[in-house]
Amino acid sequence: MTQVHKAIIPVAGFGTRLLPISKAIPKEMVPVVDRPLIQHVVEEALAAGINEIILVTRAGKSAIEDHFDGHFELEHSLASKGKNALLETLSAISPKQLKVTSVRQPNAQGLGHAIYCAAHLLDENEPFAVILPDVLVKPQVASSACDLGDMVGRWNANQAAQIMVEAVPKEDVQRYGIVDCDEPDAGESADMRGVVEKPTPEEAPSCLSAVIGRYVLPYRIMELLRDQPPGAGNEIQLTDAIDRLMQEGQTVQAFRMLGRTFDCGHIEGWLQANTLLAREAGYEV
Repeated sequence: MTQVHKAIIPVAGFGTRLLPISKAIPKEMVPVVDRPLIQHVVEEALAAGINEIILVTRAGKSAIEDHFDGHFELEHSLASKGKNALLETLSAISPKQLKVTSVRQPNAQGLGHAIYCAAHLLDENEPFAVILPDVLVKPQVASSACDLGDMVGRWNANQAAQIMVEAVPKEDVQRYGIVDCDEPDAGESADMRGVVEKPTPEEAPSCLSAVIGRYVLPYRIMELLRDQPPGAGNEIQLTDAIDRLMQEGQTVQAFRMLGRTFDCGHIEGWLQANTLLAREAGYEV
């Protein structure tokens, strides 16, 4: 049984919803409290038992790779001044078990295309996670639960693809793609029948949306993406490949999260994350 050790994180986007902040700084390097957004999601992967990160990137985003690289001059300066606490903080960015690799997406052709750019870095039949870094997934206060880790555990147990979902108010379902499944309890999974795009409240098969951007997928997805025709927006869509996977008769499950989400891809969500998470960390804001 093949277990999940690798996560693909697409970071090639322009971050237009965060302009002008993201004009010269990659959106993934925008700070949330005391560390950049990308570090939060890599820490989430590590907590889930995933130690190999594949960044799908582009020109102008080298700061992301630099963040996880060593910095001899800085480290030597801190050591010479006895600033050991700061040295430990730097060491925590890239613990010894973490391996970070990057691959370029030559042109923007959609999320499915970005993920396929990393196909050659997977072994044959190797499952993988996908983490979209715009959304932070944090445990509830006073909880240590790791939703991504639970998804990985479910894959390891039953080899069924997992898509993280969260409940949205019934009156808002027309804003999202809504999963068609028997609604599982929080922390549980249920077999998906499909996804209904922006249904009316009366037509919605559930109140579960898959906009969080957390997936655990079989290698077969890469084979499907290889010849996936463009879909919505004339781009290669991951959701289309997942739909084909279900049409082949393979099980895809919706995992209903326990934690909280913060959409840091736009100003309001980023401000909310900074304010709430800073208070929880003991900062006065």
